[in-house]
Amino acid sequence: MPMNAKLEPRRLHYFMEVLNSGSVRGAAGALGMDASAVSRALGLLEREYGARLLERRGRGVAPTDAGQLLAAYLHRQQGERQALLAQMDSIRKVESGHIDLVTGEGYVDWLAKSSLCRFMQTHPKITISLDIGSTDEIVQQVVGERAHIGVLFNPPRDDRLRSHHSQPHPIKAVVPRGHPLTQLGRPLKLADLAPYPGAAMHPNYGLRQHVQAAEISEGVRLDFAFTTASFDALAHFVTAGLGYALASRLAMTEADAAKVVALPMKNALLHRGRTHVVSRQGRTLPPAAMQLLRMMVGEMRSPGSSVR
Repeated sequence: MPMNAKLEPRRLHYFMEVLNSGSVRGAAGALGMDASAVSRALGLLEREYGARLLERRGRGVAPTDAGQLLAAYLHRQQGERQALLAQMDSIRKVESGHIDLVTGEGYVDWLAKSSLCRFMQTHPKITISLDIGSTDEIVQQVVGERAHIGVLFNPPRDDRLRSHHSQPHPIKAVVPRGHPLTQLGRPLKLADLAPYPGAAMHPNYGLRQHVQAAEISEGVRLDFAFTTASFDALAHFVTAGLGYALASRLAMTEADAAKVVALPMKNALLHRGRTHVVSRQGRTLPPAAMQLLRMMVGEMRSPGSSVR
């Protein structure tokens, strides 16, 4: 018998509760019902659907192929409903809520002076938590839904991440003015850096992972004098005249910026770096988080943005 055009919502709810509980008895307990009543409702649903939806598996039950199709359909339906409600809610003025934001340290200065500052000024009742982390830590927080939004350099390929916008950020060799490398007058190879002391981020940062890929492609291994989890520390290393730093961008005062030069690199891999604004794929963000995300993306697209 073909599936009816309309499935009885109550029976569908029982079916999903059985899948979540792993057994009819467990679902009955969660629903506050008799197990036989749940079984009867499932039997009616199977006749309505025209196929077996559940099969015994040990002490519990598991979905058949047909049951998996129905469960996937119901999950999609629920996701669409949540998205609709969020969109309807976003039409109304955002007045309260909480946003969890995680970013690489190198973007804190940009956020604090642009979209984050403006958002908090216009939405004083919305609270925001800002965490700083490595690329790996940012991905974990976003994928684990401990953060609504993440800002990071070159996230790994992961189907669980959704990139809302990305901005090119090539990696350069930042050196003190007057450094011998400034005399070469051409894009630098990694081998050009080898004779001099240098600084880089720790290996769990996307920027360093990009550098490692370039090292492999050129057959060069750089022995860094200084590695760190802090972009500020990289900037201080260079402004103190201690050597070069490989970075896509460093937040500096105007006085410190005048002390350094950013030299282009020759390796094409070092030109592929991009800054991404990400969220969890398939997650419906609360209206407040969605509004902040749009402001961040708009700021990144602005020609005068300090994140460029």
